[in-house]
Amino acid sequence: MQVLQAGPHKLIYLELDPELIGNVIKQAGFEAKTEDTPRALILDLTAAGRQSPLLLFDAADPANLGWFSRCQFYVEGRSGGVMQTPLTLANQRDRAGKPVPNAVRVSVAKELPSSFRLPGKQAISEQVVYALLYNLLMALMKTGVAVCGGGAVQPLAGRTEGIGPRN
Repeated sequence: MQVLQAGPHKLIYLELDPELIGNVIKQAGFEAKTEDTPRALILDLTAAGRQSPLLLFDAADPANLGWFSRCQFYVEGRSGGVMQTPLTLANQRDRAGKPVPNAVRVSVAKELPSSFRLPGKQAISEQVVYALLYNLLMALMKTGVAVCGGGAVQPLAGRTEGIGPRN
């Protein structure tokens, strides 16, 4: 981890180890194609052996109340940002433009404001990012991740098509 100064702004630059990230992904049961860019690490993740869709569900649907009450990650539906983390989540799409039920794209930001804190005012470090990524992937497999609001990220589990008009 480095601290960068750009004029009046201070940034934290995370030095993520691609081998460690690969181990985290395998431990969680995913296969990955990675792209390392200067500002982010982009992971195209697939749960190849999974028969059911990943547990990415619509938080606004009353039928998903049980999942919503036990999830620990919430995705802002318009931007894909995993709330209060340096992670961003997006759907992978097939040729017809429909979301692939067992695949997602996760982006890990490498540059963060020096004031960035996780819930509980925990400071950010590479080890914390590895743990966050593992917990997010396990939540997609076992407990559920809530999509809050509509837009770019579409749910993969639960009732995914709208019934009637939405308020």
